[in-house]
Amino acid sequence: MTRTFPQTQPFELPSSLQNNPLLSFGRGIAAYSDIQPDHIAPAIKYLLKQAQEAVEAATNPETASTWEQLVEPLEDATEYLGRSWGVISHLNSVVDTPALRSAYGEMLPEVTAFFSSLGQNLGLYEKYKDLHKSADFAKLNLAQKRVIENSLRYFRLGGDELSDSDKTRFGQIQDEQAILGKAFSDHVLDATDAFVHVISNQSELPGLPEDVIIAAADTAKQKGLNGWAFTLHFPSYYPVMQYSENRKLRQLMYEAYVTRASELAPHYGNGKLDWDNTNNISDQLHLRHEEAKMLGFENYAALSLAPKMAKSVDEVDLFLCDFAKKSKPFAEKDWQELCEFAKSELHLIDGLQPWDIAFASERLKQARYAFSENELKQYFPLPKVLDGLFHVIQTLFDVKIESTNLPTWHTDVKSFAVKNATNDIVAYFYLDPYARPGKRGGAWMDDARGRRELPNGEIQVPVAYLVCNFAPPVKVDGVLRQPTITHDDVITLFHESGHGLHHLLTQVGSLGVSGINGVEWDAVELPSQFMENFCWEWEVLEKMTAHVETGKPLPRELFEKMILARNFQNGYMTLRQIVMSLTDWRLHSRLNDKNVPGQSALELSRIIADEYNVVPQAKISRWINTFTHIFSGGYAAGYYSYKWAEVLSADAYSAFEEAAKLTGTVLDKATGLRYKKAILEVGGSRPAAESFMAFRGREPSIEPLLRHGGLA
Repeated sequence: MTRTFPQTQPFELPSSLQNNPLLSFGRGIAAYSDIQPDHIAPAIKYLLKQAQEAVEAATNPETASTWEQLVEPLEDATEYLGRSWGVISHLNSVVDTPALRSAYGEMLPEVTAFFSSLGQNLGLYEKYKDLHKSADFAKLNLAQKRVIENSLRYFRLGGDELSDSDKTRFGQIQDEQAILGKAFSDHVLDATDAFVHVISNQSELPGLPEDVIIAAADTAKQKGLNGWAFTLHFPSYYPVMQYSENRKLRQLMYEAYVTRASELAPHYGNGKLDWDNTNNISDQLHLRHEEAKMLGFENYAALSLAPKMAKSVDEVDLFLCDFAKKSKPFAEKDWQELCEFAKSELHLIDGLQPWDIAFASERLKQARYAFSENELKQYFPLPKVLDGLFHVIQTLFDVKIESTNLPTWHTDVKSFAVKNATNDIVAYFYLDPYARPGKRGGAWMDDARGRRELPNGEIQVPVAYLVCNFAPPVKVDGVLRQPTITHDDVITLFHESGHGLHHLLTQVGSLGVSGINGVEWDAVELPSQFMENFCWEWEVLEKMTAHVETGKPLPRELFEKMILARNFQNGYMTLRQIVMSLTDWRLHSRLNDKNVPGQSALELSRIIADEYNVVPQAKISRWINTFTHIFSGGYAAGYYSYKWAEVLSADAYSAFEEAAKLTGTVLDKATGLRYKKAILEVGGSRPAAESFMAFRGREPSIEPLLRHGGLA
């Protein structure tokens, strides 16, 4: 059996760097807790030097344009640099400190400049073109051919065909975008971390669930405060909006949340903090437009489609507008019902305000379906949910998941091994479940290491990070209470695990297209959204629920209410996502030489909301200033892909529904193995459209998505 953590390195380390934890882990796993900010610059500068030498060797006229002599050595050096930098980027996201942020920011321009220079290296481009035209190309496997073809596209989009003067400017654009993207994310995190609202009288907390009150007291204690402290981290913020009967508290929290990182946000006391992302947004949009024009595209949206499934800017715009039209009648009905309920039952004299929406929605749901999200939450202890998730994965995909003991960056983090039917380890993954200061909000899966067949024949197994921001466990009467999560959190966990499975179960040996690598951006959400469907199946929920106090599973009666409530307000929630997608799309497609600087992002978002949405956008709302997906998270001109991929994922899941009619279970192993083979194992080694066709035997249909969402 091959070793899962081969320690071979592509080069020898000098003695002064042999104990640097960013270099000493070879192809294994970094000792995260040993990494200090002062390790970063020496390690990355050394790896940049090694990577540059590898590039020079690859472009040497004596280097043959073959996979073995050109691609593999270059992949060795750039992968090593990429993985070490990936460790630093990961730590910057999950255990941010001023010193770490500074060290990361110091090296970010150099790393960005190096990878940008690869796309502009004419010598490399010529070598890859020679390989593509050679007789050796025909001897490569399909994955290797796909790597070469993707690389040629990367060179073209990387500015390799630009003039020398344009290449210089193109490189500057990449550097500036990287710096702006990091600053955008930092501003959002800083603005979120800095806010705290303390309540000293418990009489101001009516309606809040017990665990939320306990968590607020715990937060206050951690911050050296008396009373109950509330922050803008989602596990603290959203329960206030959803349950608090204190309308002034809801308004205060709402206004702080939607003005984060904007000109309306407070400066939190010291007067020198500037976290306003308004100019950052404008600067990024103009840089992206300039980049697109340099590469011969009308706008950045058109450039973004080069590696995607969608074929044209108009196709995406039409897809979103058509989806909006299908959803709007349902959204109007949802909004009308909520407004009428707020007026008749909640007696809101001045009407439904933005800070009332979540509260009124929760009350309407309770009135209509006779249960609350908090009641439901008590049935989802995180350990039990994990057992249920692993049961689904193990049943469908014929693997085993076992706890293991990899090095971690925080005591909350757990690690797991994935084994195949013959008990060989095929992958590892981390789970970092809880929100905390210094950790970026949201949830994500990231690539810690990709699957690769090494030159010596060993298999480098993949490793993934699964990161969430659930409410952490709290102590009750001195005893640590088992953490419970909402059903929405359960869906989030399944979603990120879907991304993880795409990365972990690949059987491709070429790094550039193994797992999620090389998958078209608008198809990469298929496996994640696919997994969400299992969160609504009785046979799954029955096995992953246990009341936190009684241990009893979810009652069937409550499950039936959940199903009835599944599409509660889905019309206007769908429109909300479409407005966000259209805002992203039109910010990047409507910007052209004639209207630069054109409308501000905020103005455009309001115009789109007025046209398509049914929920009025609050005048003070600056949600665009915290839209990290498109301004620091890689989804620029790509946020539509969530809706695009929902069509694919719902249709893929319908195959399991069809199987259940014959076998009596959606956890049908035969269908699961077909899905695993057609979608997960092939990664990016072929077009996503071909993978979908291989699984379903036909083109995707939007009908399953409309049916699942109650929009048919």
